[in-house]
Amino acid sequence: MLSQLANLSIEADGRYANQSEVQFLKDYFQSLNLRLSAYQKIKAAEKEIIRDVEAKIQSSDANLLRRGSQDVVAKWRLDTERVVRHSAAALLIDDNKRLRDRLLFWFQTILGSFEAKKSSEVTFRVMQDVIQNYLTAEETSLFIPILEMNRIILSK
Repeated sequence: MLSQLANLSIEADGRYANQSEVQFLKDYFQSLNLRLSAYQKIKAAEKEIIRDVEAKIQSSDANLLRRGSQDVVAKWRLDTERVVRHSAAALLIDDNKRLRDRLLFWFQTILGSFEAKKSSEVTFRVMQDVIQNYLTAEETSLFIPILEMNRIILSK
């Protein structure tokens, strides 16, 4: 939404915005209660969500969160927590573009240098399943596209 507001302020400079240009505001306010509810649930259950994702990853591939003989679970948790928090904020303000441009593209480079793209792909694929245990179907439908964007960008 912030990106859309910024674009609107540039495009409608010196004139009134037309109906189609402000439609995103109507859409946002119609979904605000759902977004706020999902955001609060994710915030309250963040540790449990990440724990559940970790457990599923460890049960399917115990070596995925290792770099040779080094256990990288603690680093994985911190990175996952950071991305989940930014993703929840993107959900709340309905601004996936901001998430993509300000965090994901930068983080994609970092993960590539640590050869962690496979673990990112698995993390956000598994999280799409796990999150359904914490959110309603309607809330999940708003958050899944963000998790999928994370999966795609961070695994490239």
